[in-house]
Amino acid sequence: MSTPVTDRPVITGWSAVSPFGLGAEAFTEGLREQRSTVAPVDTARWQVPTSRAHLVPGFETREVLGKKGTRSMDRVTGLAVAAVGSLLDQPGSVKETETGERAGLVLATTTGSAASMMDFTRSSLVGDRPYDVDPAVMPNAVMNCAAGQCAIWYGIKGPNTTLAGGRAAGLLALNYATRLLASGRADAVLCAAAEEFSAARYWLERHSRGPEAPNVALGEGAAVLLVQPASAVTPDRPALADVLAVRTRVATGHQVRPALEACVRSALEAAGVAGPEVWAASPSDAPGLLGHVEREVLAEICGDAAVRRIPAVGRLGDVSAASGSFQIATVLAAAPRTGGSIALVTSADRDGSLACAVLKLRDAR
Repeated sequence: MSTPVTDRPVITGWSAVSPFGLGAEAFTEGLREQRSTVAPVDTARWQVPTSRAHLVPGFETREVLGKKGTRSMDRVTGLAVAAVGSLLDQPGSVKETETGERAGLVLATTTGSAASMMDFTRSSLVGDRPYDVDPAVMPNAVMNCAAGQCAIWYGIKGPNTTLAGGRAAGLLALNYATRLLASGRADAVLCAAAEEFSAARYWLERHSRGPEAPNVALGEGAAVLLVQPASAVTPDRPALADVLAVRTRVATGHQVRPALEACVRSALEAAGVAGPEVWAASPSDAPGLLGHVEREVLAEICGDAAVRRIPAVGRLGDVSAASGSFQIATVLAAAPRTGGSIALVTSADRDGSLACAVLKLRDAR
């Protein structure tokens, strides 16, 4: 059964903390100017070999968020809290509906902060006694720390969920957000995704990637979408895009291509859209062969022009769990001035998670 148009989930706002800078305006300008975001890494600070990465320029948690409550806050939490705050601080934000008892938050991640987890475990192993650890750091080692901090900072008292799904996590979070709305558990959902750069993540990626993509530079950042029922939009927060469908699959090895194709076709069928009608198709730019497969499937179904129409998320480096949310942010930033265009966003994770979302862009004027 299709969802009535008046109750269909819509995206009414977005923001980002990205390698282009802080906020939606910096992100949009960076895309428009086609700026490169890759830069040399301070190897002494990050404890990695000579390398390059896509870092949020000048991002220091205590400088961005202030000193109160941030002494022990780790980087991924700081990025997430800053992104949510940049959305809630936008003109037209309605705090009564975007925060409070009927507002929810869903945060997409890979593992939370790998750096915090490893640092806390290391302190237990190298200390004189296993319990000689800093208790203030312990919350950072829990995967849902960032989501909890976002809720505490901004008074978001509804459902609070962390989804660990690797590169597909952003679209899985969007699907979860639409289900919260459909079930009546929330009237508005902040759908966020965050990924940090750290020595721990650098070494994990270096040792776990396949040989076909050893040198893809890591990226970091956070993006957040405000998702509401279509019946709840206001002139201050007009609908930017309808979420027509989100579909998922799981497959590995030789089954990835047919499973991804089935996932995309299923999402298009649920949305009532044909492949050639897609204005822009955004792949998640997974490193190596998986990324090539993803682009080939989208080109086959939607056409080469659709795949090339908007900037690739790979411009930000490998942002992993934040990929899907940054892809949607890119679609919204690059949307045509007239409504009705269809955008398709896909994710493919090396552990087998596949996802596809179909959006109908509204008039941006």
